[in-house]
Amino acid sequence: MLIDSHCHFCFPELLSDADGVLARMRAAGVGMALNISTSMDDLNAVVEFAQEREGIFATVGIHPDNVDEGEPSLEELIAHARRDKVVAIGETGLDYFRLKEPLEWQRERFRRHIRAARETGKPLVIHTRASAEDTLKIMREEKAQEVGGVMHCFTEDAGVARASMDLGFLISFSGIVTFKNAQSLRDVVREVPDDCILVETDSPYLAPVPFRGKTNEPAYVAHVAATVAEVRGQSVEHIHNVTSDNFVKLFNILQL
Repeated sequence: MLIDSHCHFCFPELLSDADGVLARMRAAGVGMALNISTSMDDLNAVVEFAQEREGIFATVGIHPDNVDEGEPSLEELIAHARRDKVVAIGETGLDYFRLKEPLEWQRERFRRHIRAARETGKPLVIHTRASAEDTLKIMREEKAQEVGGVMHCFTEDAGVARASMDLGFLISFSGIVTFKNAQSLRDVVREVPDDCILVETDSPYLAPVPFRGKTNEPAYVAHVAATVAEVRGQSVEHIHNVTSDNFVKLFNILQL
């Protein structure tokens, strides 16, 4: 079995053909997927989508890029995190790529998500872009290592990967690893131990080769896994097995 560790079923591109997306996902041998929350507006839909469908799980969190959000309180995040089939807090983190200082609101939002994760014992799904140093600093200050989690859609260097793994975080690779200009990322893929690796689509974005430029969907995580296997000199079956094992252990799926 293969698992898509990060997708957005409730974004319009996928939700408009949800049954078809799910059917193609199953046909590709993808047995589970994690449906990611990014805003207060989609939070309920993300959780309910997971509750209504076998093999789909949910997170609760507010993406760091979402500026005009009513900030959820710590108590609200905790309450949502305790709903059925919610297995993680996120997507959360820091993103300095598009937004400019002052960004203390973004850093405080990240801290609040980590505190909710520690309170509920749920792992974190972390997004970091152009912000690795501050991301790791806040993770350490807020003791994110107490719950661990995943650095999703990883695009940083090997040093950031090692620092993240030292804090108990897994490294998840998306369709970017298949892109021609992503050799430096493929070099990182070789360095991550078997027990720290996940694969994802981040669909509907970042479709892997040979679908680059088209709408991405969970079925295409098979192409990510195939590239990861090739880069690491391992069999596709091995990558399917280790990434699935890592997923169910990290998100405590077997106890649901």
